Amino acid sequence: MPKLYKTILITGAAGRLGTELRRGLAPFADKLRLADIAELKDLKPNEEAMVFDLADEAAVSKATEGVDAIVHFGGVPLERSWQDILDSNIRGSYNIYEGARKHGVKRVVYASSVHAIGYHALEAHIDTDAPVRPDSLYGVSKCFVEALSRLYWDKFGLESVCLRIFSSFPEPADRRMLWSWLSFEDCIRLVVASLTAPRVGHTISFGISDNAVKPVDNSKAGHIGYVPKDNSEPYRDKVEAQKEPLDPKAPSTIHLGGWFVDIGHPDDEASK
Repeated sequence: MPKLYKTILITGAAGRLGTELRRGLAPFADKLRLADIAELKDLKPNEEAMVFDLADEAAVSKATEGVDAIVHFGGVPLERSWQDILDSNIRGSYNIYEGARKHGVKRVVYASSVHAIGYHALEAHIDTDAPVRPDSLYGVSKCFVEALSRLYWDKFGLESVCLRIFSSFPEPADRRMLWSWLSFEDCIRLVVASLTAPRVGHTISFGISDNAVKPVDNSKAGHIGYVPKDNSEPYRDKVEAQKEPLDPKAPSTIHLGGWFVDIGHPDDEASK
């Protein structure tokens, strides 16, 4: 049976989630074009690698040529200096969308983040239409790309799914992750659903597993068909045995963004 896509570009392919997506997306494309600022190793027969900086417009344009879909997980993954955020996450994502537009790419799946809405309270139980409330410059960059992708859908017809990923690690590491955890397998399921849904238009979806505590309402993204199969309960005893102190009045406990709400301006921290 022919595969759904001829070529999928994965940015950030050397990273934690990009590495998992190489495995998970292989059945859906004849070729995976892997891109990262770091060297990519152990290429499979259906993989090709490109190493470049997302801020390099010409390199990004070359990478987006001849692909059918883009899974954009590249960029700095945490709070960094304004210049790093600007070059990698903002300018780099603009370059991705311009390359996609110019080369006729039909769909982009973008790794947004909980940090785009990090200042909402845990008990607010927001849905994907809630106003953005970034908790960091990193979060601001995610809001920018969500807005950019909305423009490229409305004006140019380029479909996007923006995945507000919470905490995607091999297993929950602390009590917050008992509700915020996204397993690697569910992350793959979420990206696959975003690539295979018949129509997505411009969709925002929360990236979270089927945990017992459900702090957000993802029903408005139901049309992409994401069904999480994992949850954090098998790890609860191990996590709670750590007996980590938890202040229910602490900003990092109250807000969806966790400890990101506690950090200051990164450029102030760098100048100390």
